[in-house]
Amino acid sequence: MKTILVVDDEEKIRDVITSYLKNEGFQTLEAATGDEAIQALRNQTLDFIILDLMLPDMSGELVCQTIRQINSVPILMLTAKTSDNNRINGLTNGADDYLTKPFDPREVVARVRAILRRTDDSHLLADRLSYNHGHLEIDSLKHTVFCQGESVSLTPNEYKLLLALAKYPQRYFTREELIDKVLGYDFDGDIRTIDQHVKNLRHKLEMDPKNPQYIITVYGSGYRFAGGAK
Repeated sequence: MKTILVVDDEEKIRDVITSYLKNEGFQTLEAATGDEAIQALRNQTLDFIILDLMLPDMSGELVCQTIRQINSVPILMLTAKTSDNNRINGLTNGADDYLTKPFDPREVVARVRAILRRTDDSHLLADRLSYNHGHLEIDSLKHTVFCQGESVSLTPNEYKLLLALAKYPQRYFTREELIDKVLGYDFDGDIRTIDQHVKNLRHKLEMDPKNPQYIITVYGSGYRFAGGAK
């Protein structure tokens, strides 16, 4: 049974979301503040976090950043803010998806299921892949990534995107193909979301993100992985 932490300072919203999640067979925990959420993550094994952007003690973005420093648990961010900048900021800070208020709780459940499907076990052709003489290494059994021997913290979607590209070096993928592989066929958001995930990956993996050696833009088409196998 998957355990989901619902973080929102409005008790009514927590009650509605947890009720729908429990009806779908999930186990739930609740937090009303960012500090409670971080403590819950430290004390419990969590499979998913639903995180409100507006919290009384700290911003949801800060909570998300803090979580990403210690855990790669999937995060669905909830917010009343509707601008593209807020959505992009949420993704940049490590959220896997973004849903604006007011929302249908059935959509929350659907988003949770879709993200969990994407972030469950992913399989590579080999247990450990190495590129550019060991500069970049991907361990599919442990779901870990190392760059220059240092562990790199990736969100589940960033990890899925890296795997999708790295399994087929030099093959280019359209944004539509990557959306299907990373975000799922049922994703109905902006296709340019994949660009933000690519940007995040480049900042984490590349020595010079403006001149990437791994994730290369195929102008007018999409992206390809250019790393050479060890």
